[in-house]
Formats: sequence, structure tokens, C-alpha cells
Amino acid sequence: MIVVTAPTGNIGRRLVQDLLDADASVRVVVRDPARLAPGVAERVEIVHGSHSDPAVVAEAFAGADAVFWLVAADPRANDVDAAYSGFTRPVLEAFTAQSIGRVVGISALGRDTPVAGHAGHVTATLAMDDLIADTGVPYRALTMPSFMDNTLWQAGRIAAEGVFPGPNLPDLPAPMVATRDIAAVAARLLCDDTWTGFDEVPVLGPQDLTYDEMAAIISDVLSRPVRYQQIPGEVYKANMMRVGYSEPMAQALLDMALAKDNGLDNGVARTARNSTPTTFRQWCTDVLKPAVDSL
Repeated sequence: MIVVTAPTGNIGRRLVQDLLDADASVRVVVRDPARLAPGVAERVEIVHGSHSDPAVVAEAFAGADAVFWLVAADPRANDVDAAYSGFTRPVLEAFTAQSIGRVVGISALGRDTPVAGHAGHVTATLAMDDLIADTGVPYRALTMPSFMDNTLWQAGRIAAEGVFPGPNLPDLPAPMVATRDIAAVAARLLCDDTWTGFDEVPVLGPQDLTYDEMAAIISDVLSRPVRYQQIPGEVYKANMMRVGYSEPMAQALLDMALAKDNGLDNGVARTARNSTPTTFRQWCTDVLKPAVDSL
């Protein structure tokens, strides 16, 4: 039995389908089962509630062999550490009390880089990883760069103005990964009962790209000019607060962006093992173009 938390998000939704395609037994923890992908509810066990609730987790983890752990940080949280470690700490005991065989979690690149200690969301995520690892449960933290799928947030601006803004440097090559590939790696590890201990598993996508190169690819796929526009950090933070982020969580996003500009995502050497197949061009063709064309 494999338990999937956050099964309605970009990663969790694909992961559930990958596991079902592999004939795995799946149990999901979900607040609103209506948000599950069509046809999924009839094929999985459902535990209602939040995976920050010890009672919910005790029910979900009972008899489970493996757990997929993802914290979708509350954008309105008063503190970034509370959003990650605070969410996770109440249920740590369940990992060992229920004798979970292995846990696979969503994390971030950057450990051991000079900027890891002041990287906002990433710093908090790495601290959460340490809490889980300290329980002694076998744990694989999937360490990620930025997601290709985050570009979807900009679909409206791309469609209307031919621009996507952000605080990052336009000409710094960095890895980028599609959530479909993250789900595939997670499914493989969750179904593999041969590993033990704690380790990080980088998932880097197929190539490093600059934001200017991304804009050129988007332009080609959409057959219209699109450019990347770097905006000042204070403008980016104000924009995040305007769409509902608390001041501390918006600052944590800005701190993460600044850390990425200073090498946060560039500390792991690319290999065939940590590279994944979906190119940014393919992702734009499959996901971004239909989204933009629908606007």
C-alpha cells in the first residue's frame, strides 16, 4: 500500500496515475475528493482530511508500505518555517509508529551551497527534510530546481502582452524540470523496496536554460514574440502580496529567487542518472501552448 499526500496537485495527480498504471495499491489523503482526477476515486482508498493532522495521518499510514510526502506551503503562513516544519512536526511520530518502510518527499536543490542558509522556501524545505530523516525512516528527498509548470502562472501575460516577468537574472543557465518527470521518479522509488537510509535524489530535467532562452523557445512554439522581463525584487514581492501571499511568505519567495541567482540550483553536476526526459520545448508544446491558446 502506497500513501499519496497532496494527490490533487501537479505532482500528486500525475503520481497517483503512474502508480495505478503500475498496478500499485494506492491510498490518498485529501480534503476534497471531488478534486481528484476523473476516475481516480473509484480506484484508490480515500482518507479525508489534512496530512498535518496526526489523527488523519494515523489512519492513512496504518498498514502502509510507503508514503509520498509533499507540503504545499500555505501562502498566508506567518512564517516560512511554520509552513514546512510546523506542518510536518505534528505527524513525525507516525512515520515510525506505523513502521513505514520508506518515504519519498519533494524537496529542493541547494544543500551545502553557500546560499542554502538564506534561501527562503528552500532553507525551510531542507530543515523539514532533516526532521523526517532524524526519525530514522528510510527517506529519499527529491531535490528539485524550478518547475517548468510554474510558467503557467504567466500564461495570461504571455497571451496578452507577449512577456513573462520575474526577479531572476535573464542570462544565468540553470536546470528546470517538468512535474510529470518528478512524478515518474517518485513512483519508481515508492515501488522499490530495496533502498534504506536517507539520501537526496536530484531531478534536474534534461538541460540548463536561461530565462532568455526559455523566452525564445516559447516564442517559437507559440509562433509569436515573447520576452522575459527581469523586475526589481521589491516589485516581485509586492506582486506576490497582491495575489494573497503574506509578507513573510512573499519575502521567502524573493529570498529563494535571489539565492537561485547566486548558484542555489547549480551545485549538483548533471549526469545521465539525474537528468529527466521532458524538454522545455516539449512541455511548452504539450502544456503551455494549449493554455495560452485557450485564453
